Amino acid sequence: MPTGRFETMREWVHDAISAQRNELLSLFSRYVAQGKGILQSHQLIDEFLKTVKVDGTSEDLNKSPFMKVLQSAEEAIVLPPFVATAIRPRPGVREYVRVNVYELSVDHLTVSEYLRFKEELVNGHANGNYLLELDFEPFNATFPRPTRSSSIGNGVQFLNRHLSSIMFRNKESMEPLLEFLRNHKHDGRPMMLNDRIQNIPILQGALARAEEFLSKLPLATPFSEFEFELQGLGFERGWGDTAQKVSEMVHLLLDILQAPDPSVLETFLGMIPMVFNVVILSPHGYFGQANVLGLPDTGGQVVYILDQVRALENEMLLRIQKQGLDVIPKILIVTRLIPEAKGTTCNQRLEKVSGTEHAHILRIPFRTEKGILRKWISRFDVWPYLETFAEDASNEISAELQGVPNLIIGNYSDGNLVASLLASKLGVIQRKPSTLSLTFTGETMKISIIFQVSSLQI
Repeated sequence: MPTGRFETMREWVHDAISAQRNELLSLFSRYVAQGKGILQSHQLIDEFLKTVKVDGTSEDLNKSPFMKVLQSAEEAIVLPPFVATAIRPRPGVREYVRVNVYELSVDHLTVSEYLRFKEELVNGHANGNYLLELDFEPFNATFPRPTRSSSIGNGVQFLNRHLSSIMFRNKESMEPLLEFLRNHKHDGRPMMLNDRIQNIPILQGALARAEEFLSKLPLATPFSEFEFELQGLGFERGWGDTAQKVSEMVHLLLDILQAPDPSVLETFLGMIPMVFNVVILSPHGYFGQANVLGLPDTGGQVVYILDQVRALENEMLLRIQKQGLDVIPKILIVTRLIPEAKGTTCNQRLEKVSGTEHAHILRIPFRTEKGILRKWISRFDVWPYLETFAEDASNEISAELQGVPNLIIGNYSDGNLVASLLASKLGVIQRKPSTLSLTFTGETMKISIIFQVSSLQI
């Protein structure tokens, strides 16, 4: 891709065409001969290979710079006599060029020009004065963004580096972290810090005294044996279940306050107890534990979610124990209640998940102005019911949990739509099962606390 004397993608493509003009004229003629439309990457390369074979050209064309262009092309828009191509020369970078097949001239296109050209496939030539344009830049104007392709897929580490650098430059940036730790509660019970800790200097002093106190205890000393002493210093439950684990977390926070480091910050934030109540959405199909596999829209996702929940409960219980807490977690699988259940349990409102202690299936019917929908309907037909389903689910979830969940996980497009609606209504976090990099923003926090639950695989 563009290196050395080639400064732009347009120059790169122009030079590649100039090097083998006759052969590539034949190739572009084949593209245009198919009429207007969109050609995917594999189609572009297939036509290229056919050109090599039909024209009897040597393998030089197959090894040419233009082949590298095609290998980086994502799609091409054909509107004779033009072929516009979206090229991804490297991760996180896209460039757009348009070739006039008759002249083999090459133009660079902006994103707007490329999209406008693409719209002409359907609308024909449009008056650009009335095109709808959405500008999302204000939402990201003040948010840090990576500039290196190596940062793609490592957003948590990038944000932790950014956050720790701010903390290092400006000690006042520690205040939101302190405020979060002071206000962190579960079911009204304070965790981490109590009102004795009013500012950063007091916190640093308390941490130093706690570190000295803990160093005199055997590593395996249970938290309950020194809980009163730590409360007197300003610390509540959540630091660990033994003197060793509490000491490790105290040491991490002291390091952060002294010289913020992204890896230390990530480790500390990942140890803060946050997730106790989880809701998992899967609205379509017959969701049950017996006699459901093989029924319409019912298959692997049921087995997958049930296994997921069992593993999740075990991991949550283990983490809660290591955090020195006596909290009982709750997991709800929220799905549709089907009155005419065909011999399954899908007409039962609440069903305990076998092999668990604290996980249940919560079923809520689809409802219209005419009443409850009694029969199964295809997953392709559930969409008109999902908004009302989300409203009803919000009330049922709040009743079961006696509060709101800490985390909502959606499955499939319908489940993720309901999860998004619930997350917005309840003010909690939504995540797809593929990622457990969680962002928590406390009500009084001025920053987002980013952490990664590395071993919690769901």
